[in-house]
Amino acid sequence: DRAGSMLEEVVHLGKIVEQLFTLSRLDAGEAQTEWTRFDLSELAKTTAEQMSLLAEDKGISISCDASQPMPVKGNHVRLKQVVVNLLDNAIKYTPEKGAIQLRVLAVNGHAVLEVEDNGIGIPPDALPHIFERFYRVDQARSADSESAGLGLSIVKSICTAHGAEVEAQSAVSSGSCFRVKLPLSKN
Repeated sequence: DRAGSMLEEVVHLGKIVEQLFTLSRLDAGEAQTEWTRFDLSELAKTTAEQMSLLAEDKGISISCDASQPMPVKGNHVRLKQVVVNLLDNAIKYTPEKGAIQLRVLAVNGHAVLEVEDNGIGIPPDALPHIFERFYRVDQARSADSESAGLGLSIVKSICTAHGAEVEAQSAVSSGSCFRVKLPLSKN
């Protein structure tokens, strides 16, 4: 019915507005105001457990390899959002019975968080643009029209605010790997 689809559209717009507010707050340096020292491995494990319910609906498994404590400094809520957005993307673009791996490891004084899937992958010409605002690879790929192409740009903004790098590697039909590199906290 028309009322139902209008309501859906309003909810969808509400989500976009919320994401834009998040981006503008991040642009204004909001993330730096509430920094604490915490364990990235612990954050990854608890977030993976929470997100596995979404994955189970599609028969997708999420495995988490984060055995070493990984002390980092930052905004706990925002960095959780990074993990949620990356896992959500992986779930969206991985077919049923697929697998997602979340890893946290130390590399050269950095904490590295990786989210790897065996999903549909990203075309090479799209890869350089995926962190741009409102960029969507193509309509057919957008597994849900809910996506306004803001999820990854929020990830990028949060990483930038934390002095972190984010990059993606992907091969069409064999999957993607997103890697966030964050300075390890010495004290």
